[in-house]
Amino acid sequence: MATGEWETGAVPLERTVDVVVVGTGAGGLTAALLARSEGLEVLVLEKSEHIGGTSAWSGGVIWAPDNHLMHAAGVADSAEDGLAYLEAVVGDGGPATTTARKRAYVETIPDMLRFLERLGMEWAYADGAIDYYPEAPGGMGSRGRSINACMFDTRELGDWEPWFRPQKEGAVFPVVLAHYAEAPPMATMLRSVRGARVAAKVVARTVWALATRKHLVSLGQSLMARLLLVARRQGIEIWRATPATDLIVTDGRVTGVTARRHGSTVRISARHGVLLVAGGYAHNTPMRKEWRDPADGDWSLVIPEDTGDMITAAQRHGAATDLMDEAIWTPVSMSPEGAPVAHLWERWLPHAIIVDAGGSRYCNESTSYMAVGQAMYERDAVSPAIPSWLVIDSRHRRRYPFGGALPGITPKSWISSGYMKRADTIEDLARQCGIPAGALAATVERFNAFAAAGVDDDFGRGSSRFDLYFHDPTVKPCPVLGSIARPPFYAVAVYPGDVSTYGGLVTDEHARVLRSDGSVIEGLYAAGSTAASVCGHRYPGAGIAIGGSAVFGYLGAQHIVAAARDGA
Repeated sequence: MATGEWETGAVPLERTVDVVVVGTGAGGLTAALLARSEGLEVLVLEKSEHIGGTSAWSGGVIWAPDNHLMHAAGVADSAEDGLAYLEAVVGDGGPATTTARKRAYVETIPDMLRFLERLGMEWAYADGAIDYYPEAPGGMGSRGRSINACMFDTRELGDWEPWFRPQKEGAVFPVVLAHYAEAPPMATMLRSVRGARVAAKVVARTVWALATRKHLVSLGQSLMARLLLVARRQGIEIWRATPATDLIVTDGRVTGVTARRHGSTVRISARHGVLLVAGGYAHNTPMRKEWRDPADGDWSLVIPEDTGDMITAAQRHGAATDLMDEAIWTPVSMSPEGAPVAHLWERWLPHAIIVDAGGSRYCNESTSYMAVGQAMYERDAVSPAIPSWLVIDSRHRRRYPFGGALPGITPKSWISSGYMKRADTIEDLARQCGIPAGALAATVERFNAFAAAGVDDDFGRGSSRFDLYFHDPTVKPCPVLGSIARPPFYAVAVYPGDVSTYGGLVTDEHARVLRSDGSVIEGLYAAGSTAASVCGHRYPGAGIAIGGSAVFGYLGAQHIVAAARDGA
């Protein structure tokens, strides 16, 4: 089938293949490629009209200890150090975080990257994307372990180009042709020579692509577009707009799936295995609220098709779940149009704090997005903090980008709609936000003293090397601590959004799905957000979610291949 799917004609009510993969994110396509390379017949099902999953809306980074690109750049690392780091940071976070699974991650990822490279993937070292807990044993506080796919012209996809999931307007990463490691200096484009040079390079690159009519993409877009091209060249068969609806179980073994295609129910048998890499449950609000209130799918930055279908299907057949109250949290505001806007450098850089509804700080604003989201929930349990308020002064708004707006340019609609509050005094800002004026003024006064001293005595902001990932080198004595003192002052309401749910099916180091008693559901595998994360309640480094999806998709496919050879 030259196009990779049946587009027209009668829909078959039954189909038999060696392997069924559900989902076309990084893990799904990697698994399909491994199984195909070993001679198995693979069918990939995709719920959406578009291929790429949430991976296509991400930063496209993969956390990869001991990878060959970092070694080529002169950076030493080992699987042992990577494992030591995961053990220290993740610890025992439940059945998904066994040492065997952590070891499988760090020992497999170098081989997986080379396997994809041999098929045509092109990687770039994300030099500078350091670990999120660099002071932990095995942590890297210099240069880092993450990689990106190289930029890509989607015209190479030919008639498959319309299949590819385009970037969402206003998504986590704006539509510019930047590498992941270029984001930190770009955030201070008006404050440092390096930032100005990087920003000029990115703008020139983007303008050149537009002028030459190239369809260049970067970050998650380039990762998934490149994987899609490799899948096409390897003859992977993909059925789009075909949501899987249930598992087929025969004598306790999963032997296939049912799906809806062109209005009909299709029964697809799998001779050797079914691998679920179908995303999580970000947009299943009732499912989220069952585990964590007030979680809301409207705050999520995940694709709309992410509704937990395959997690609940597997549960019906005895699969265990874990970490269902957890996600990769990231603070977001809700734009005047009602879309979530992620805030990374905005809270990280000087002249910004986050406060609860009572006007008090409760976290280190310059730490990882997941840790800030967790702190928001923890605070809300004792004092209202959802929403919280991101408070900045005029220097922040003049110097740094904010929510897609360039430094110094604040859309009038932000103020007129009430999305962004603006006031000449802290007390008036507090009143507009519904915060006790005296409490916010006292918090700002205390924080300003910390900024002057260069030490945050309350939450240690600036004490970790990772706190300085985004920073303004012109601000002294600490480049992430700047007073909130120059009017006008601004505030936006922020919520615990997410870039993926973390909970899912419990799996072993081979990606096999387990029951609550630890026994294996034969024939069923899961990876990505469909499986409970190997990271437990922590997020150790940039790209570990996509890395985990690809690694355990790869390992699941390897196990299917081995079982097929053994006649299982």
